[in-house]
Amino acid sequence: MKKNIHPKIYKLCIKCSCGNKTNIVSTLKNKFSIDVCYKCHSFYTGKQKISNSKGRIDNLRKRFKNINLNF
Repeated sequence: MKKNIHPKIYKLCIKCSCGNKTNIVSTLKNKFSIDVCYKCHSFYTGKQKISNSKGRIDNLRKRFKNINLNF
């Protein structure tokens, strides 16, 4: 294995907009912040809303049922 070709590894503290801090190992030197993490994302917190798109598609089809598009 060749020496001195791999990037250096640094310990980083990532800060989320909700205030959560997470320590990771990365090749980046700079600290950075993120908008959403696992503690505030709706998928992980269980507050996710499921949209019913079937009703929207049916309404669209009803609205344009008289239009005949032949390509």
